[in-house]
Amino acid sequence: MKKIILLAAALLGMTAAQAQVADHVYGTKFTDNWSVTLKGGAVSPAQHYAFWKNARGIFGAEIRKQVTPVLGLGVEGEWTINTSSWNKAITPVWGLHSATMIDHQLVGAFAAFNLSNLFGGYKGAPRTLEFEAVAGAGWLHGYKTANSADMNSWYTKYGVNINWNLGESKAWTISLKPSIFWDMNNVNQYNAAQNGYSSTIAHDLQAGKSNRQQTRYNINNAAVELEAGVTYHFGNSNGQHYFTLCPYKYTQADIDQLNGQINNLRNQLSQAQSDLANCNARADQLARDLAACKAQKPQVIETKDNKESLESSVFFKIGKWDITRDQMPNVERIANYMKRNSAATVVVKGYASKDGPEAVNLKLAKNRAAAVKDCLVNKYKINAKRIDAAGNGISEMFSEPEWNRVSICTIDKNLGK
Repeated sequence: MKKIILLAAALLGMTAAQAQVADHVYGTKFTDNWSVTLKGGAVSPAQHYAFWKNARGIFGAEIRKQVTPVLGLGVEGEWTINTSSWNKAITPVWGLHSATMIDHQLVGAFAAFNLSNLFGGYKGAPRTLEFEAVAGAGWLHGYKTANSADMNSWYTKYGVNINWNLGESKAWTISLKPSIFWDMNNVNQYNAAQNGYSSTIAHDLQAGKSNRQQTRYNINNAAVELEAGVTYHFGNSNGQHYFTLCPYKYTQADIDQLNGQINNLRNQLSQAQSDLANCNARADQLARDLAACKAQKPQVIETKDNKESLESSVFFKIGKWDITRDQMPNVERIANYMKRNSAATVVVKGYASKDGPEAVNLKLAKNRAAAVKDCLVNKYKINAKRIDAAGNGISEMFSEPEWNRVSICTIDKNLGK
């Protein structure tokens, strides 16, 4: 027993080492790498009987979770079919001829070690042919015989799985599963010469007593199984039916660099949020200014008529030189007069208020004069040679600043005579 424990500890150590090597695999969630197996075959005592001549049928199922590419953990159930009587069997649980069709059942847990991945490394997908070592333990139950009650014991099991993984998806596996298991409880008397139980044991069996010695491995209380199984592997979160490898294993330097990039992006986001807040505040101020402008009445100056000239003024919004709809009548008045008087010319002088930088205001004055000229030429088809447009800089003609944002159009009516 001590040797078996040491062997299991060694296998677990090798599995842990392999898990550290393959710690960059995908598909390690709890819901990943589950499978179900249906199996069946033959079972016969390990001693005193020829295998095929005295074999009984056995069938069962497994549910397994593959923890790493090396280690799998699962539960199983197996049932033997009563087709022959093994009268030489030593144990009162294993081998007695039962009055039922199903005479024995084994229910337990097991661990499977993928030797191919353990010693050959995991390559990112199952191999076509793989070998596993299996160890398990559980409850062994013998159903009632003609002369005894049901009997219970526990078993240990060791075996090998020879697996063929099929197709590109590796969703299916066909296995050959030879194994040996022991009924770990042993009767305290056996008369081998009579090939049967002593009268003491027979009496205990009829009374439903197990009459056991201490737990031990005894080849006379062992059975050999030879089964075949079909396994379906459920799909994983990585889109496959098995573990896949990360294409690149990050070092600590890579992680530090990524963390630096994340922190830099966070700082950029914080700055962007601050800029957005400033823009929103500016937009709110512009919205208030627009509302105030809309609330003002149109600023229209009546055309002055005297003996020498006619004047019309076109007003503009702060910082703008485009002609708004409410100012178009002042431009149209000039255009209509010039169409009726083909010899008349017009001088357009643009102005700006003193608000803001001087260079900006000079540009605004020039653009405001040009805007009126462009409108007369493009919209009303007045010959450009009849229009003299120039910016006259900053104006203080009016006490109200917004009245100084203006283009004053003067028509020389004497030339029209």
